Amino acid sequence: MQTNLLKLLIFNPSIEDGGVEKNLFIITNYLADKINGVNLITTSFQYSKKFSKKVKLIFPRYYLSNKYGRLPRYFLCIIELIIFIIKHKRKVLILSFQANIYAIIIAKIFNIRIISRSNTSPTAWSQNFFKQIIFSFFLNKTRKIIVNSYQFKKIMDKKYKLNCQCILNPFNFNLISKLSRVKIKEDFFKSKKKLKIISVGRLVHQKDHMTLLKAINIVAKNKRNIEVIILGKGIEKDNLKNYINTNNLQSFVKLIGYKKNPFNYIKQADIFILSSIYEGSPNVLVEAQFLKKYIISSNCPTGPKDILANGLYGDLFQVGNYKKLANLILNYNYNLKKGMISQGFRNVFQYDKKNSCEQYLSLVLSHLRK
Repeated sequence: MQTNLLKLLIFNPSIEDGGVEKNLFIITNYLADKINGVNLITTSFQYSKKFSKKVKLIFPRYYLSNKYGRLPRYFLCIIELIIFIIKHKRKVLILSFQANIYAIIIAKIFNIRIISRSNTSPTAWSQNFFKQIIFSFFLNKTRKIIVNSYQFKKIMDKKYKLNCQCILNPFNFNLISKLSRVKIKEDFFKSKKKLKIISVGRLVHQKDHMTLLKAINIVAKNKRNIEVIILGKGIEKDNLKNYINTNNLQSFVKLIGYKKNPFNYIKQADIFILSSIYEGSPNVLVEAQFLKKYIISSNCPTGPKDILANGLYGDLFQVGNYKKLANLILNYNYNLKKGMISQGFRNVFQYDKKNSCEQYLSLVLSHLRK
């Protein structure tokens, strides 16, 4: 299917190592295969090979490394956005994955169409009355807002009087299966006698690994034979290491940093734990479901409740409730959980990339028409 209508411009100034980026690669490449002239503005040169050759990548004239933070990269990409709009005489449709408010402002100034994809629960970015007014005003100026969970849609629609469209995150399950079989060189999860626990996520306040460590401290004191690895990097690393050392958890918990392929680690675990304060729709839960893991997750806004069917496909605990988390770990028994795991696996294929990407294509095509 090809079309020569408005120019499609995808806006994602800073590509990083997370779930949003996985979605970006899959959706962009799918759209480029179906639509002529898909463009992407970003500062992240290092991810060029992740995109199809059919995608025209637009980089700012000045390079900025990640150490400068997001805002300078946003600014450079906004300049490129303005140049692109002027060059193509405003015959542009923006699909914004990041820096949405900035992109919406530019779209309104030039009176062009924009579709905005929100990735994170409003809990993260609407903590005060002033921000709520600003977000409500600008979000209502888009052609459509895409969210990635039904709980997310419910909150957004009610809070900002919107009519968001929920499109579930797309997953390449064939690739996940292949990567999960890659042999791990490091010496982790070797003992058959230990309960193997894994958590994957950036070491930042949002992911709240401290709640996980507090739970593990209780489990260790109750003599449960466990082994825990945490994959990720971030500014909370030193705080987490200090807690591990202070509570003598070194023999139980390993921080092993960011791994490009986390799936072969998840494959070897018994339990996958997410302890976040907020999310959008956490990809790692779907990936753990597909790899047939028992999942324990915080019931944070938004996503886990949808993915785990309100506790049918995994267990939920209140955000920050490390005692409840510890209790769930201590009472784990595979024979009691295997039905839950099997149901989660059967449910996971609603997230197949074809289903989600076709919805993106339909939505984009409907707004590309002049």
